[in-house]
Amino acid sequence: MIKYTEMLKKLLFVILVSMLIACSSNQNAKVNSSNKIEALLKQMTIEEKAGQLNLIPLEGKISEEKLQMIRDGKVGNVLKSNGAQLNAMLQKIAVDESRLGIPILFQEDVIHGYKTIAPIPLAEAASWDLKLIQNSAAIAAREAAAAGIHLTYAPMVDVSRNPRWGRILEAAGEDPYLGSKVAEARVKGFQESNENANQNILACVKHFVGYGASIDGRDYTIADFSERELREIYLPPFQAAIDAGVASLMCAYSAYDGVPLTASRFLLHDVLRNEMGFEGLIMTDWSTIKNLLVIGMAENDTVATKMAIDAGIDMDMTAECYVNYIPYLVQKGLISEKQVDDAVRQVLKLKEKVGLFDDPYAYFNAEREAAELFSEANYKATKEIALKSMVLLKNEDDVLPLKTKKQTIAVIGPLAKAQKDLLGWWACMGDENQVVSIYDAISKKVGDNTTIKYAKGCDIDGFKVAGKDKIKQAVQVAQSADVVLMVLGEEYWMSGEGGGTASLHLPSAQEELLQAVAKTGKPIVTIIVSGRPYVLTDVAKNSNALLEAWMPGSTGGEAVADILFGDFNPCGKLPVTFPYHEGQVPIFYNYRKTSHGFDAGDNDNRYSATYRDIQNEPLYPFGYGLSYTHYTYGDIELSANSIVKGEKLIAKMKVTNTGKVKGSEIVQLYIHDVICSVSRPVIELKDFTILELEPGETKEAIFEITSDKLEFIDRNFKKTTEPGEFKLFIGESSANLKETTFSLK
Repeated sequence: MIKYTEMLKKLLFVILVSMLIACSSNQNAKVNSSNKIEALLKQMTIEEKAGQLNLIPLEGKISEEKLQMIRDGKVGNVLKSNGAQLNAMLQKIAVDESRLGIPILFQEDVIHGYKTIAPIPLAEAASWDLKLIQNSAAIAAREAAAAGIHLTYAPMVDVSRNPRWGRILEAAGEDPYLGSKVAEARVKGFQESNENANQNILACVKHFVGYGASIDGRDYTIADFSERELREIYLPPFQAAIDAGVASLMCAYSAYDGVPLTASRFLLHDVLRNEMGFEGLIMTDWSTIKNLLVIGMAENDTVATKMAIDAGIDMDMTAECYVNYIPYLVQKGLISEKQVDDAVRQVLKLKEKVGLFDDPYAYFNAEREAAELFSEANYKATKEIALKSMVLLKNEDDVLPLKTKKQTIAVIGPLAKAQKDLLGWWACMGDENQVVSIYDAISKKVGDNTTIKYAKGCDIDGFKVAGKDKIKQAVQVAQSADVVLMVLGEEYWMSGEGGGTASLHLPSAQEELLQAVAKTGKPIVTIIVSGRPYVLTDVAKNSNALLEAWMPGSTGGEAVADILFGDFNPCGKLPVTFPYHEGQVPIFYNYRKTSHGFDAGDNDNRYSATYRDIQNEPLYPFGYGLSYTHYTYGDIELSANSIVKGEKLIAKMKVTNTGKVKGSEIVQLYIHDVICSVSRPVIELKDFTILELEPGETKEAIFEITSDKLEFIDRNFKKTTEPGEFKLFIGESSANLKETTFSLK
């Protein structure tokens, strides 16, 4: 009876949408789009124009006041409204009950999945697999589009070198080159990778620019960096997204050179529009126009609104400043109507791109929504991403993979039975009840001859130390086992927006728990569930094997079990440095070369760039990751010892799988400019490739070095190349490389 009722509801909804489309056909007949936009502009009042620039949240019970705003043409865009049925109802009001019938553009935070939640973006970057990352975004787009969403606030491409910053989980790590490649892949995945147009959604690259440069690891706080860092580190991923055709861009909460991005004409107009060639829509982040008052830049909302539109902001997210104050500003001659028209064109062009003028209801189909969300195909593809994102950090004496034999396995830790925490902060419409915990996945994986024992070990109660009384029981469980699996980390809310932390040690009594269990002498495999790099120095010392699982999404529990038991050979490599000690932060691999060395050997020399009390090196460097097999690297072969600008240099290296299982190796290429008119990094990632190798198989990693890989930002902040000697490195991580030289004539 319940199934019949649900089917009837779906059938009635399909009929309703068909009626809506038929009723609206006169207002939304297919016409030349550019003519449609210009015709609409001519008909619109200044109040209706301001309404098109207004983006408001609608979630929960929607008030009559908000519905009336839609009828009055004062809402052009909506966020946080989900579901084909609900959004079709709101669209009907916009199309049938507003004067001009302009459809709404529905938007949402589809960060790493809509219903089928993929690993966090930092984890996806650890796969270095651009095709898979693109496909992950395509899956998210299909599901979001089926649920009535047109635009997502992703990808976030903020480069960050500070793991205390909670939003590092949402980005691709510390490197501008890898970040640029991931940005391109995700934009293409969202916007163009699905078969039908209305299965794709618009992307919004964020947060322009330097948001990840938080000096203290807290959100919404100070970022202070040079124009050189702006251009060398923070702008390249945005340029990659622009070159990939990203439809829109979101400003950062933060400021550059003392000017908030919402009011920075230098960055939004001179740099973004004129230099970088961005032609799409620029929107604020949540209520950031009003933030100009909070920080003391503007004395009231009217002044703040003028600052924003003068800087080049097209869309106002949630502040309702544009809709309230633009008519007044135009009336008083404080801004021109042309400025408003240019912004409205950007909004209407987005609506045109997703086909809203052809069919405002194309994204609202209940049958498609039911079939697409959390489908078997989406789950399977997302699990592949989860598998390839995990990074094996330690595997002493090849304790992994585990054997499915008669044995007792202890599964211990406060994250062992977690479900919601595997999804991460940006879980969108993900359902924790659909997540298989790591404990349950392990239990399903083993046969009847294996005994699984469980102990929580301690609690996580915010950042307090809690549940230490559970450690004794955990030790007893460990003593009765042949091998111990420790599942440690952080809860979903501890990273993400507003998730800055001062400490980078695992919260609560988790490290104390691990130390106590380690005293049993049992083999210990530790799985870390986290949204950031933690200081795992003591964790590694007390573990025989260590797996960084990140926050791995809906399929993460099963992916962890597959890796632990050897059904999948781990292949991920770190997109971000793991510090040895909190005092090293910010720590990253591509330091600029200085007058004094960084090498550990210099520690005997007081006058060196070293710490007196700890090692300089991180615990695990950028690009690092182990496998269940082993690889040997040959010598670098160059096609020439020198090239001139415009020529290509080919670099080759043979890589052999010397182990007993098939593996996937991420081979990395770095370059250093030996003599340059400005100080350059000691090494910079410039390329990478993935080799699939059978046991005993040898393949060549082949790289093309063109002059654009040798470019740098000169003293006038222009891209250029200089002739001279370059060092070229190829290897398995930023800290394990073979080296040769060539020159640019």
